[in-house]
Amino acid sequence: MEELAGGKLVLDHPAEAVARLTISNPERRNALDHDILNALAEVLPRLDRGIEVRCVMITGAGEIFSAGYDIAGIPEDTFAEDAEALVAHPFHAAMEAVSAHPYPVLCAINGHCLGGGLELAVRCDLRLSTMSAKLGMPPAKLGLIYGHTGLQKFIDVVGYTRTKELFLTGRNLSAPRAMAIGLVHDIVPDGELATAAVELASEVAGNAPLSTRGNKRAIEVLNSYPRLTEEQERELVELRRSCFESEDFREGIRAFAEKRKPQWRGR
Repeated sequence: MEELAGGKLVLDHPAEAVARLTISNPERRNALDHDILNALAEVLPRLDRGIEVRCVMITGAGEIFSAGYDIAGIPEDTFAEDAEALVAHPFHAAMEAVSAHPYPVLCAINGHCLGGGLELAVRCDLRLSTMSAKLGMPPAKLGLIYGHTGLQKFIDVVGYTRTKELFLTGRNLSAPRAMAIGLVHDIVPDGELATAAVELASEVAGNAPLSTRGNKRAIEVLNSYPRLTEEQERELVELRRSCFESEDFREGIRAFAEKRKPQWRGR
């Protein structure tokens, strides 16, 4: 077992050719902070070691997978800069490391999976969930415009219509509802996820490595045709950046922390 990010990310090998990464940040509901994100971005390329590791599993410790970005503790006077920096660089680098990993990545959703935690899950190739987990995207309730690369990944996974449902309502979905729209592949009873996930990871790792690696690459290439002009991408980047300066984003975070209804101003 190897502890990364000061113990907030743990690497072990529960089965032959399987590497498991466990998010362990219980005081912050397994929220993704700089340390965890940087560790994910660093360790995933290190796990590409020929055929030694043929499936990576990502899960959470305890009863929650991840509550998403850890932005609640950012100081007020540097909030816009620090919030944007968190989601623009370490988060993006970690998500790209998951997407770029050449072998299958399995997400074992052991509990609530929200915001950036849900994007981490959809970046994985396969997703198992416990029956009691809730899955959702809260940007609409926080005044956040989500990054276009993340939105595109949700469109790839659940389609245009369901992506709108997730991001325009901000509702948390039950595990059965998430499976019905393709957000997760299968559900297992509470208490059985760890065993079921290792069994599935072992099954995947036991397949021909040239086949799993090659088929994953072919599927990604087939799904990666050009979609945005440079001008469109600049527009979407600027649109996202604008929300970090907004009064509504700060109000959304404060209201969430104070467990009250936000008072939106539209600016």
